Amino acid sequence: MTETTTRFAYFKGKIVPIEEAKVSVMTHALNYGTAVFGGLRGYWNEEQEQLYVFRIHDHMKRFIQSASLIRIQLHYTPEELANVVTELLRREGFRENCYIRPLAYKSSELIGVRLHNLEDDVTIFSLPFGRYIQNEEGAHVAFSAWRRVEDNAIPARGKIAGAYANSALIKTDAAVAGYDEAIVLNENGHISEMSAANFFLVRDGVAITPPVQSNVLEGIVRRSLMHLLRDEMGVEVVERDIDRTEVYVADEAFMCGTGVQVAAITKVEHRPIGTGQLGPITSHLRDLFFDVVSGRVPKYRDWVTPVYQKEPVR
Repeated sequence: MTETTTRFAYFKGKIVPIEEAKVSVMTHALNYGTAVFGGLRGYWNEEQEQLYVFRIHDHMKRFIQSASLIRIQLHYTPEELANVVTELLRREGFRENCYIRPLAYKSSELIGVRLHNLEDDVTIFSLPFGRYIQNEEGAHVAFSAWRRVEDNAIPARGKIAGAYANSALIKTDAAVAGYDEAIVLNENGHISEMSAANFFLVRDGVAITPPVQSNVLEGIVRRSLMHLLRDEMGVEVVERDIDRTEVYVADEAFMCGTGVQVAAITKVEHRPIGTGQLGPITSHLRDLFFDVVSGRVPKYRDWVTPVYQKEPVR
């Protein structure tokens, strides 16, 4: 992190100073959680003097899909939103890693629980951003007493703002108890994900992750890591239900997502995972992932979008 601060936001159809991006206390989304959001990261490549945004079109596509789940109509294509993001980042001029937050919300100023006959709006802002958790190389986690919100209650495939009260309860209870994060079970007692990240474990050289039917967010980083594991590292990847006790006998475990990136889990409650240290598969995957998102792997250059218009000669 540096002392660089957010200066601009996309608000009401244009880029404005952040001080002008204000909503009323009567805003429907503030009162009822009727909003969806996205999360993207930009990675600064010092050697190339370029800022790369990771899988921007995939994130914007999911953002639009999330909005549709709660009847928010966004009159944007993924490409149009991607252009807004890159222009916003150019205005900010970041020369460091950053986080981008698009937010679509019910902007009507009234009281009444519903989704229909309301105004919709979108805003986007960005900020310098480093680690989401400090112990990325060896997180200490617990199993949460809270269950993941079930898909038939609130859509798991969308980043619905109101649903993150569930994540906040999970995260804070874990933090207050002295843990870095928490593993969350679904209504069937199988592992779903972390408070706000996807989950993997490694047993006998196989990477295993809960299926999307386990009320997990269809993570873009999750999907990318599955590809890298299979195609670049030759690691078999299996999507299936995971029982709680499998974590205790795993060789490695890690969490992933835009915020947390790729963070090793080396201890669950008072039990070490494997050796209790960062494992070889997780270590290799972390190194590869950070090279990819920083534009250092030509094969995956189509996964990253350069922000500054003149990309250095390669």
